[in-house]
This record gives sequence, structure tokens and C-alpha cells, in this order.
Amino acid sequence: MKIARSPGAITSLTALWRRRGESIGFVPTMGALHKAHLSLVRRARARHDRVVVSIFVNPLQFGPKEDLKKYPRPFLKDAALCREEKVDGLYHPTVSVMVPKNACTVVEVQGLDRRYCGTSRPGHFRGVATIVAKLLGQVRPDALYLGEKDYQQLVILDRMTRDLDLGVKVVGCPIIREADGLALSSRNAFLSTTQRAHAPGLIASLRKGALEAKRRGATPASVLASVRRSMKKIPGSKIDYIALADAATLEPARTLQGRLRLLAALFFRNTRLIDNIPILL
Repeated sequence: MKIARSPGAITSLTALWRRRGESIGFVPTMGALHKAHLSLVRRARARHDRVVVSIFVNPLQFGPKEDLKKYPRPFLKDAALCREEKVDGLYHPTVSVMVPKNACTVVEVQGLDRRYCGTSRPGHFRGVATIVAKLLGQVRPDALYLGEKDYQQLVILDRMTRDLDLGVKVVGCPIIREADGLALSSRNAFLSTTQRAHAPGLIASLRKGALEAKRRGATPASVLASVRRSMKKIPGSKIDYIALADAATLEPARTLQGRLRLLAALFFRNTRLIDNIPILL
């Protein structure tokens, strides 16, 4: 496995592979790798000749009151996991390279970034899109692999790649869960023992909403009300948002028709969890 720490190094490495006619799958991460990240790596490995993983804790996507300083950075452990998964290239750039002080350009996917997670985290998706656009320019992969847990992010980055004609296929991959249903996330480590015991209430609430959607006479409002009633019963938590949206556009659903996605976020004190499920009618 090659470890690259500069744009020039990763670009040279992937250019060599492309000259050989080899395809490249790319998995961008912020490190602290877990089973969900590794599932993306395995999907990319199954479909491509080469796999690149990036590890970069992106300061642009953290708000002033969020956990940037606390975010785990176990690089040696992450690198070992990547070697075990036979990753070909590990890209680990510095903040000064990715966010130079004189930078003037940002990438903003207007509209899609202003609701749901974007409401409670203003500027978050602008930071994500800006850095992912840079990573795609540096790695130049054939496909970008993203988990569906961050569903709004997945839709935004897919739209970005299409709007900017980046020539990258965005591949959404299923959410990986613990045995009790909790979606895997690096932030789960911040939960206390008691909070962790109650955290699966989030997916349980979403599943109740999905059942409500199948009830004769159900409406988007009744689905959201069902989820809200259930989430209010989760001890020690505070609801951030609940939404039922068109799966492709993220527009709020007006009817229970077409491809829909039920999304929610809640807080356990300072730890924010998100989750979502498709509504299958």
C-alpha cells in the first residue's frame, strides 16, 4: 500500500494506474475507520482494479461549537486496517494543503444544503462539497463510494459531480448497523453507556414511521407524527429534525408516492446522531 501525503503524490500514483488502463474506486473518510467504512472499501475492491482511501478530518465541515478537536485521529490503526483490506493507495493530506489560508473558492450545492442537517449545521455541506471536490480533482477516480447513513450528503455530492461534469460515478452503499440496529458512526464512541442503550430508539422510531406509511389513509403528516411520538419517548435525547423527502431531490414529500426517504437526527447532550430509511410502498 502506498501512502501519499500531497496532491502531487496521489495524482502521480493514480495517473500511473490510469495509463495502465486500471480503474480506480475512491472512498473518502475522516478516519477512525470502522466496519461501515470497510464495507465501502470492499465494494470498491470488488468493482475496480485499484482502491484509494483518503483520511482527512475536514475542518470546513465543523461548526464553531462542534467536536473538531475531539474527533478521533488514530492514523496508525486506520492505516493497518487499510493494509488488511488491500487498499492500494492511502491519501493522508495535511490541513495546510487542503485548506490553504489564501483559498478563495468554495463549492456550494444551493438548495439541497439548506434544509435538514443543513439547517442545524449551517455551512456544513459547503465544507464537505469543497473538500470532496478537491479530493476528486487530486485522486481522479472512476467512482466515489459513499454510505447511505449520511443520505443528504450522498444526494448533494451526487448532484455536485453531475452539475460540474466531473465524470465520476457516485455509488451509494447500504447502512451498516450494530446488532440492535444503531447505525455505525465514529460519533457513537462519544455516547455514555446509558445513552448507547437508548440510541437504537432512533432507528426504531423511523421503522414505526415506515409502518405508518403503509397504513391505509396514511399521509406524510401522519408518518412524521408517528416518528415524532416515538422519538419523544427516547430518554435523555432531544429531537433535531424529522423529515420525509423525495429520495432524489430531497424535497419534502407532499404525498406517499414515488421513492421516499425518512430522515431524522437527535442529540444525546452534545452527541448528534443521524439515521434514515427508505419508504417502500
